[in-house]
Amino acid sequence: MANSYLNNQFLIAMPALIDPNFSHTVTYICDHTPQGAMGIILNRPTELIFADLLEQLGIEAADDDLANIPVYHGGPVQVERGFVIHKPLGDWDSTLAMTNDIGLTMSQDIIEAIAHGVGPQKYHVALGYAGWGEGQLEEEILSNAWLTGPSDEVIVFDEPVERRWQAAANALGIELNLLSPDVGHA
Repeated sequence: MANSYLNNQFLIAMPALIDPNFSHTVTYICDHTPQGAMGIILNRPTELIFADLLEQLGIEAADDDLANIPVYHGGPVQVERGFVIHKPLGDWDSTLAMTNDIGLTMSQDIIEAIAHGVGPQKYHVALGYAGWGEGQLEEEILSNAWLTGPSDEVIVFDEPVERRWQAAANALGIELNLLSPDVGHA
C-alpha cells in the first residue's frame, strides 16, 4: 500500500458520526504514522478564553484584546495540556512542523510570546488533542465516519468557527447537509 498518511490534512466528520467528541467537527491531522494518529479539533470553542489560560500559568497579557482569544477543545486526550497551531513556524521549544510555515507547539514559551505580543502572526490555541491507535483511524475512514482532504490555513486560522466544518467539506466540493446520515441505505 502506498503512503497514505494524513499529515497536514483535514479529517471531516460525516453527518452520521454521532460520537459526542467528534460530531460535526473538522480536525487538523498533525501526526499520522503506522502507530496511530493525532490531531487538533478546530471548531469546538470552550468556555475558556486566553486570559483564563494565562492566569493559570501566571502570565500577564500585554494587551487586553489578546486576553479575549478563544481557547478550543482540541480533543478528548490530555485535556489539561495546551497545543498551539501557528504560522509562521518560528523557533519554539517543542514544535512539530506541519508544513514549511505551519507548526504545532506544545511548550509554554509560545503562550508567553503570544501574551506579550511577540508570538506568531496566526494561531489556534487548544486544550487536549484527538488520538487514534494503530489502524483505528484507517478503520473509521473505511466505515465512512470521516472525509479527508487537504488542509487550508484560511479554515484553520480565519474562517469563523461555526463555518469551519462545512467550509472544509466545501473545499472538497461536498455539501454536508445533502448527505444522508443513513450509511448503506438507498
